Amino acid sequence: MTLILDLYPYETLSQKNDDYTLYHQKTIVAEKLIGQERFADALKFYDTLIGSHDYVFLRDFKIATQLALSVGQDKKAASYLRQAVLGGWKMKEIRKNKFLDPLQATDEFKHLSREYKSLRATYEASLDAGLRKRVKKMASSDQSKAFGALFTFSSTAQDRYAENKFAPHSEKQMAELKEILKVHGYPGERLIGNDFWMSTILSHHNSISKDYNFKDTIYPALKPRLVEALAKGMVSPFELALIDEWYRAVKSGRTDPAGYGILDPPSREALQRFDALRETVFLRPIELRNRLVEIQQKTGMNFYLPGEPWVKGKVEAVQNE
Repeated sequence: MTLILDLYPYETLSQKNDDYTLYHQKTIVAEKLIGQERFADALKFYDTLIGSHDYVFLRDFKIATQLALSVGQDKKAASYLRQAVLGGWKMKEIRKNKFLDPLQATDEFKHLSREYKSLRATYEASLDAGLRKRVKKMASSDQSKAFGALFTFSSTAQDRYAENKFAPHSEKQMAELKEILKVHGYPGERLIGNDFWMSTILSHHNSISKDYNFKDTIYPALKPRLVEALAKGMVSPFELALIDEWYRAVKSGRTDPAGYGILDPPSREALQRFDALRETVFLRPIELRNRLVEIQQKTGMNFYLPGEPWVKGKVEAVQNE
């Protein structure tokens, strides 16, 4: 057994753990195994990872399903697929995944199809419907307000609109988020089944203008609560990185030499600094992300790497001019 597995012995993973900083570290170890094309080992790691936490992010069920199928464990693949449906995976999205086509010919999948509506209803009942409605309304309001910037024709005019019109609205949104965090926790995938409504609202706040970000005290005060939410499994590493990337990028005029590599690619000289920042929020290194893209292309599996529309495929480092 290699050192990478010795870092997290299987027996310790079987214990229930509410520390999601460990969870996210473990997923990176599992992804490294995938990058080495050790799919059976990666599957064993997901087996124990999934058994060690009460909540499992949907993406990890998706990956475990495909890994099981890739090593010929069809029944386990069907079992994980069922758990993925209970975690919110829609049938139309499942059918789009061509790697799963062989599984769809099995009796297990046919049974799953018959009980899909019931499983979907169980999933929806697990969400906080009232909070979901509240956050969706906030997101719609945010989009409507942000739409006004499209009718300004210069960066100066856009900044003026953002600071004078959008900022007061956004500050009210942040006050409501603060209340939600206090009462419910972060409203993301785990609570409301949506991982982009609130992250988009926060990203909008963090992209008002360079001048606004220099004066803003709201996001810096909220960030420790978001880091706490990460440790509790309420927000994913990518969500937190994206939110913070907007703040850093806009504040620096899109020249921050230590971003996450989501909105803008790193220079070759800054690559280590980017990876060091990614590590603080348990986001996989850029090289590992690129390796997973290669494995997707080679095998047909889909690891549902977040990043679009900013990042499609590999994150390519650029040469400073």
